Amino acid sequence: MNAIVLSAVFGVVMMFSGIFTSRRRVIRSIAIICLGLLLAANIAEQFGNDYFKFNTRGMLTFDSFGLLFNSIALASTLLYFFLSGVDMEKVGVNLAEYFALIFFILCGIAIASSFNTLLMLFLGIEIISIPLYILTGTDKRNLRSNEASLKYFLMGAFSTGLMLMGIALLYGVSGTLMIDKIITTSDNINPLTIGGILLLIISMSFKVSAAPFHFWTPDVYDGAPTVFTSFMATVVKAAVFIAFIRLFGSSFMKLQGEWQLTIAIITAATLFIGNITAVFQQSVKRMLAYSSIAQAGFMLLALLAMNDLSKEGLILYAAAYSLATIGVFAILTKMKDYTFEGFNGFARSEPVLAATNAVFLLSLAGIPLTAGFFAKYWMLTAALKTGKFLWLVIFAILCAAVSVYYYFRVIQAMYFREGAAGAEPLTTDRSFKGWLILLAAIIIFLGIFPQWLLDKLYFLG
Repeated sequence: MNAIVLSAVFGVVMMFSGIFTSRRRVIRSIAIICLGLLLAANIAEQFGNDYFKFNTRGMLTFDSFGLLFNSIALASTLLYFFLSGVDMEKVGVNLAEYFALIFFILCGIAIASSFNTLLMLFLGIEIISIPLYILTGTDKRNLRSNEASLKYFLMGAFSTGLMLMGIALLYGVSGTLMIDKIITTSDNINPLTIGGILLLIISMSFKVSAAPFHFWTPDVYDGAPTVFTSFMATVVKAAVFIAFIRLFGSSFMKLQGEWQLTIAIITAATLFIGNITAVFQQSVKRMLAYSSIAQAGFMLLALLAMNDLSKEGLILYAAAYSLATIGVFAILTKMKDYTFEGFNGFARSEPVLAATNAVFLLSLAGIPLTAGFFAKYWMLTAALKTGKFLWLVIFAILCAAVSVYYYFRVIQAMYFREGAAGAEPLTTDRSFKGWLILLAAIIIFLGIFPQWLLDKLYFLG
């Protein structure tokens, strides 16, 4: 509850901060302080210190799984503020409002990680989505940003309608919105129940960019300001996956045999389309958009398996994927040329940025000694544990091998190609490089000691 209340309060604080001061450094500092306090309050709740005790009548449940993810999301966002906070200033004049919208998104994330009713699931997802529609179109002078915002809004509204229809069907059958009481037995399955589950799968698949509901993703990620693409492609996507696995793990496990094959087919399609399409991209930003679809395919393995290993894997994947992608986008935001050629000779002109970028890309590819390797390993092991989907595990490994190609294209350009003569150096300061080094160090640390993070999953003070 600490994260839900304080994120909403700090969102309001950021709105008023823009009224009382126009100094952007002050606004950015207020946002960082508020987020630091928010992270500290959530960690305190993990130790049993709930400062806001409200009777939610069972609509919210705060367990170690949700609280640990909240900490990962908040810590990732804090690093995102340190790395990309300055770049938000270049998007427009409403810096305080940008930070306020992000705090409201964090409020929705905290709800999505702790909901216990379909109503709270809907509220959490919408509180996350609506500010994202606005952030996508914040670059008002860019027609692509405006187009991306409109497309995101229209497609998002359509998926929301599907979610509400699914919720209505399940409520009509069960007479309750509590996720642990919707399905009490697997006997005499009502067709309306199957229809409701299918509509929720489609709606949630849209939110996480799973194929074939991924068509909005490349255009929205490419059209949105790069600094905000970083946030929506990482913390937000991981949060919806947490909601996805929380819903199906609590509500529909008794009907797992009815929907598991559907998830397997969606997973295979997502892995294939995301990886194959990423290979043919000429823009690194657009490549990362398609690779995020492929990464969603790996995270769907957690939903497919629905066991202890899948929850551990999703927590590790959320941390590894969020940190690595935030790092890559932070560097990309500083660049003017988003093509692969724009990275030519990068190691010679910007050795620190090239080295850290290589670590981020290696983690996304799942190379050993990075957090991404164990994240993928946990997902594949969870799927194997089901004893049913060996073909999908083999297919996922082959797709991961394909992903190595397009991630290594960037590394090859940085280290093995000559840069253009007379190219302007990037404008970065020591603090930016320091945060990148810290981010890369965390990824390597989690790649060597993943259990350090996973042990927190079984602790609640």
